[in-house]
Amino acid sequence: MRSLKVSDVMWNHIEPIRYGTPLTKVVKTLLHNHVTGLPVVDEHRHVLGFISEQDCIHALLVSSYHCEGDPIVDDVMFRKPLTISPEMSVVDLAQNLGAGKPKVYPVVDHGKLLGIVTRTAILAELARTGCGLELPRYASAED
Repeated sequence: MRSLKVSDVMWNHIEPIRYGTPLTKVVKTLLHNHVTGLPVVDEHRHVLGFISEQDCIHALLVSSYHCEGDPIVDDVMFRKPLTISPEMSVVDLAQNLGAGKPKVYPVVDHGKLLGIVTRTAILAELARTGCGLELPRYASAED
């Protein structure tokens, strides 16, 4: 389990969001792929930002209320997303997950997007290999 790397569990079949994409198309992509967010990239797959469902909800509410038309991802995305290396240990990533942490991490090598890792993928891998985990033993009253 310790030797399992992010590259072993990342998803690379989902297309990232391109810079300049209308937000309504972003929402369709998120819903179609069943993810809560995706990296935003340029034409060379360099990560420029990250867009989440929460970002989209807020922006669409505001633009609908003010009749401002369809916003684009550039105006809404988070510009400094946390990225991870494909060589990072799955165990190390799992230990860093928690409240307030991203649910989706862009996997980047030399500035270029390779794929994403979701909490769901980490959970599935931990469940799959669960019998190999060593759990701490606690002393019982009978010891």
